Order: sequence, then C-alpha cells, then structure tokens
Amino acid sequence: MNFDVFTLPFSVGLVFIISYFLAMCIQWIRNLSATERLLLVKGIFSFKTFTSIKEVVLESLLHRKIFRVNPLLGYMHMSLAFGWFMLIIMGNLEARAYNPIPIHPPYYPIFFRFFEPDTGTFKYSVFYEFLMDFLLLFILSGVSLAYFKRFRSMALGMKRTSKLKSWDKWALAALWMIFPLRLLAESFTSGIYESGGFLTGTLGRFFAEFLPVEYLAYPAWWAYSIALGTFFISLPFSRYMHIPTEIVLIFFRNYGIRSSEKINGFADIEVKSCSRCGICIDVCQMSSSLNQQNTQSVYFLRSVRDRSMTKSLADQCMECGRCSQICPVGIDLNTQRYLARRRVHEEFRSDFSYLPDLQTRKTDVIFFAGCMGHLTPSVIHSMKKVLDHAGIRYWFMDEDGSICCGRPLKLAGKAEEAAQLMKKNRAAILASGGTTFVTSCPICLKTFTEDYDLKQMRLYHHSQYLLKLWFEGKIQLEKQMQKAVYHDPCELGRGLGIYDEPRELIQRMMILKEPENTGENALCCGGSLAHQEMSSVQRRKIAFDAAAKLTIDHPDYLVTACPSCKKTFQQASPVEVKDVAELVYAAIQDRGRKTALKSREIAAAEAN
Repeated sequence: MNFDVFTLPFSVGLVFIISYFLAMCIQWIRNLSATERLLLVKGIFSFKTFTSIKEVVLESLLHRKIFRVNPLLGYMHMSLAFGWFMLIIMGNLEARAYNPIPIHPPYYPIFFRFFEPDTGTFKYSVFYEFLMDFLLLFILSGVSLAYFKRFRSMALGMKRTSKLKSWDKWALAALWMIFPLRLLAESFTSGIYESGGFLTGTLGRFFAEFLPVEYLAYPAWWAYSIALGTFFISLPFSRYMHIPTEIVLIFFRNYGIRSSEKINGFADIEVKSCSRCGICIDVCQMSSSLNQQNTQSVYFLRSVRDRSMTKSLADQCMECGRCSQICPVGIDLNTQRYLARRRVHEEFRSDFSYLPDLQTRKTDVIFFAGCMGHLTPSVIHSMKKVLDHAGIRYWFMDEDGSICCGRPLKLAGKAEEAAQLMKKNRAAILASGGTTFVTSCPICLKTFTEDYDLKQMRLYHHSQYLLKLWFEGKIQLEKQMQKAVYHDPCELGRGLGIYDEPRELIQRMMILKEPENTGENALCCGGSLAHQEMSSVQRRKIAFDAAAKLTIDHPDYLVTACPSCKKTFQQASPVEVKDVAELVYAAIQDRGRKTALKSREIAAAEAN
C-alpha cells in the first residue's frame, strides 16, 4: 500500500473534522423535538432527499443565489466550492481507474501525483491530466479573486466585507495556501519526471530549468498536506464550518424542519451555516445610512456562535428583513434575533394579567387599527368613511386605543408578556363571531396571522380588503393622471408576501411608478418598532435617505400601506405622503363630487 509520512497532517485533520462533524450532527438531532425527528426520518425516505441533493448542488456548490446578486462574487465562491468538489471526485475516479483495488486510503487520490508521478502508460492519462489541471486552474482563479476581494472588495461589488477573527484568519490562510501549494508540488514532481498536463507539466519544465525541483518537490508535498490538515482542524472554530453545516441545513429544511421560537438543534444549525460572506452588510440601512458597521447579521450570528451576545447587539436591528431576503444560505435572521432577545431580556419580566377582558360586540367584520394606526388618525378616518360608504357593518375593535396586538413586546423578546395580551385579544375576537378581520397595520396583520390561530377567519390587510370591495362593486374609484410611487412596507412585503394588491389598488386611481428599490428589495422607512436603541436622529437619517431614493423621479405622491411608514416618511419626504386608504377615500369623494356636478348640469339642461 502506498504511504508516506507527509500524509499524516492531512489524515489527522480529516479524521478530526469528520469526527467533530458527526458529533455535531448527533447533538443537533438530539436537540430536535420528537415531531421534528419524525419529520427527519420520514424525509430521508422520501423524494425530498433528491430535492435536497439538487439544492445542495445549486446553492452550496454552484452558489446560484450569490450569482443572482453579484455574478463575479458568485463565480469566486462557485470556483472554490464546485471546483474543489470536482477535483476530489475526478481525483478519486482517476485513482480508481489507474489502480483498481477495492479500497484506497483517503489520502491516495489527494496525493496521487506523488505516488504515481508518471502515468504515461495509463490509457486515460492525457484526459485526466488535462482535466485535473483545468480544475486546478479553475479553482486558482477563484482563489485569486478571493485574495483581491479581501483587499479591494469594491472591485467585486461589495462596499464592505466582514471582519475576521483569529480562527478565521488561520482557516483562511490555510485555504488560500492549499491550491497554490498543490500546484507547486505537482509542478515540481512533473518537472522531475517530465510528465504532467498543460498547466503542471508546463510549469514543471519551466521550474526545472533553474530550480532544483528534485529537492523542492517533497517539501512542497509536506506543505500541501500541512495546509490541508490546518484547514480541517481550524474548520469547526471558524466561519468555514458553514461548508458542511449548510448541507445539513438544506436537508433539514426540505424535510419540513423550520425555525421556531424555541432554541433547538435547527437554530444552532442556522447559526453555524452562516458563511460570513458579508452580503448582508451592504443591504443593511444601518450600514449605508448610519455607517454603523458592527451590528449587521453577520456579526450578530458570530456573537451567537461565540456566546458573546450582548443586550445592545441583540437589540440593534430594525428587523426589516432586507438581510434575510438576500442571505444566500436562507437563514431566518429575524427569528434568530428574536431568540437572542429572549435570552438577554429573560431577567426583565412584566405581567399583564391584570388587564380586564375586552368588551365584545357581535359582528361579521372586525376592523383593527393598531397602535401605529392610532398615531395616524387620517388613515383610521379614511377607513371608517370607506367602510361606511360600502355599507359594511363592522366592529372597530380597538377604537379606544386600549389594546395592542402584542408584536412590540414580542420583538423585544418578551414572549410571555406578549402571549398574555394575545390570549385576551383572541378570546374577544372569537367571542364576536366574526369571519373577516381587517387591519391597517402590516405589523398587526403578521402577528394575527402567525400567532393567534385564527384559521376560521379571513385575515386582510386593508389594501387587500379595499380591493375586494372594488371587485364586489361596493366602491367606485376615479382615476387621476397624477403620478404615485409605492413603498413596500417591510412586514407587508418581505414579511407577508403582499406586493400586488396595494399596487393594483393604486393603479385604479393614479399612474404608478416603481422606484429602484422595490418589492423584495424595498427600503425600510426607519420607523421600525424592533430597534430598541435607535435614536430619533438616526431614524430621521434613514427616513430621509429612503425618501430621497423613493422620490428621485419627482412623483406627486409617495404612497405606502403602513401607518408607521406614513408617519415616518411625513417628516422626511419632499412630496406628500399618503396611505392607500386615504387615496381610496379621496377617489370616492372625487367621484361623488363629479357625479353630483354632472347631475346638476343635467338638471340645469333639462330646466332650460
């Protein structure tokens, strides 16, 4: 059997990382609930396994999501991940074809050119030499881009990259050295035996002309083995643990295991799946507008993993979802923030059990304005007028402004307190006998949808319900030739996936223009209830920056569908800010005035 002592660093590192990873997998599975473990078992023996394999290829190896955001960055990641994977696969095929014994030691294909330096008599030698050199060159192109990105990230479309800790630096240095050292080791060996492909053979002949390659080859193989071993041993303690962990995440997610509001094995998998690519840094408005560089999700997840979480770091996030939307791994970052806040705030408890039960009224339709709705009374006024105009009999559930959906408490990590409010609210809702629930606040809608178990009711955002009234012919809208730009509220768009209905409603009243940052990439207004420490000055800065980008084409109106967004943008927008409900009420009034004027004109004509 082929063996040389220089293979020991690689072998030790490989055994270490495999053992560590298997131990982690066992721990993750043990920390799942019984229901989640059942999903895991069922998923393994289902078609979902093949779906997961496909996703691993597309996302973990080809990095499709990063390609969509930044093609050059996608190529860099793909060349390293997919290139290395193919180098291992083709190396094993070459070793098996050349030496078809039942089992090769793991190091044999990795150091094949050392053990089999001259494969000239091998039937497929030319093919494999070319292919292995091509794959090595492919990987080296990605390594070169990685070198360049670390020092000139702007050239690759990233304003900022994540900061490295000590273990990250060790792993990164080892990773950067692996493939150049392999190139040198194979080239020196090719120079000795006058073998090799178009890359290693050419370099080997070149080096042999002026270097003592017969003395350099063996140290180069040692260095290559040490680089591999160092990388494997530092892997669990560095950002690069995401390489194997992300694969587990994909399989678990496809088996139906999701983020929950409990700290479990899946939550830990998500934390360790963060590659710290830094893509989330540039999209964070606290980075772009406030130049705040240490609270983004990449640093937050790192602190969770290192168990160095602080209250300040947990709280400093608007939870707008922009980072979650762009995360190439698909980590549920808002849930991770929530879990962290529960941990850091668990010693500060409140009690709302003293609150009296709500007075309920029998109704079919319930209207809920929400706390922020009561801070924008024009939206409430418009909704009440439109509902009255349409002949809707409804119960204004929080007309006195005394109740909250519980979302602000939940965002602050106070799950028990939020549950107390939700229990009282849910009892009142069910006692009303209502079948339709309408709210003007996306934050409230998300809470009632996810936390209240109101499956027997139809839940609507007011933009959806107003459009429904139009389709049913209960309201008529008059279209004006004014231009409006629509801002997608974070919770309504990224949070609930409601994008089309507000636009369709606006288009029936005005000419709709789309801003550059729209849909899933929409900007946060800065008025988020989730950030626990943001000052009013900082909020205004984010609002002014967002409003300037939204109104760059000088629309007549900046339209939104969230009372919090309306209130925030009113202080920052150079054009008038309207909620969709206000536009609908104005359109009904305009139509009424025109109808009345036309009636008077007809009456006057008949009189003459």
